[in-house]
Amino acid sequence: MQKEEPYVIALIQMICQSSREENLQRARQRIVEAAEQGARLICLPELFCSIYFCQQEDPRFFELAETIPGYTTDYFSRLSKTVESVLMIPLFERSTSGDYYNSLVVINPDGSIAGRYRKMHIPNDPQFQEKYYFTPGDLGFQAIQTAVGKIGSMICWDQWYPEAARLCALDGAGVLIYPTAIGWLPGEKEGEGAMYLDSWKTIQRGHSIANGIYTASVNRVGIEPNQARDAEIEFWGHSFIVDPRGHIIAEASGEDEEIIYGKIEPQLTSETRQTWPFFRDRRIDAYDKLVE
Repeated sequence: MQKEEPYVIALIQMICQSSREENLQRARQRIVEAAEQGARLICLPELFCSIYFCQQEDPRFFELAETIPGYTTDYFSRLSKTVESVLMIPLFERSTSGDYYNSLVVINPDGSIAGRYRKMHIPNDPQFQEKYYFTPGDLGFQAIQTAVGKIGSMICWDQWYPEAARLCALDGAGVLIYPTAIGWLPGEKEGEGAMYLDSWKTIQRGHSIANGIYTASVNRVGIEPNQARDAEIEFWGHSFIVDPRGHIIAEASGEDEEIIYGKIEPQLTSETRQTWPFFRDRRIDAYDKLVE
């Protein structure tokens, strides 16, 4: 078995606009910058091609959906060959069967699609009305083999579920990656905002510790209005990378567009799992009720 080598991951925290072409161009610029800094795996936020349209139920937004392969995947397949990096590209997918998914595509440096993931857990909260747009994913939780190793790809709401993280880790993922669109509704930031943000980071740090694995969460940033309800979401940024022992090794601010970097070291994963042998000591014979 070939030994996996260390590599650099980059998370691109960005403000998303209503224009797809503008978002694609700005994402391209940041991907090129990250690659020039040595990143071999580069990740964009959830649904970055547009504003976060799930703040309201409006059938016009279905026009944003696209096929895989399609315009956006072709765009970044060409770019991946130039930057020679693995790219994680979230998008609004329209399947050939007519279903719609909150998806991401993983593209290898040769431009080929290494795999795709369809968001499994679909929220339906005030201004996060995703059940109107998205069918729950049907591809399961898996580690996608890429040029830098296996990665566990999930999306936003999935990051709260330890079962999802564990399944990706058991499938051989070296890092769990969560493209995200999360923030505060009006009045939350001044009230319980700090607690919500801390809980969001804590649950993902827990995934790293429980599985002896790296975790990376890339969020958008900025305030996006919901004109239909005279409201808004302030996306809280704070994209971050966690090592297998639960330490945050890189974190972005809550206000600015940034690129953050972290080194993924498979050797540290091996050492951590030897010190904390949680996989060895699992009692799978006693976990039947988890699937009831």
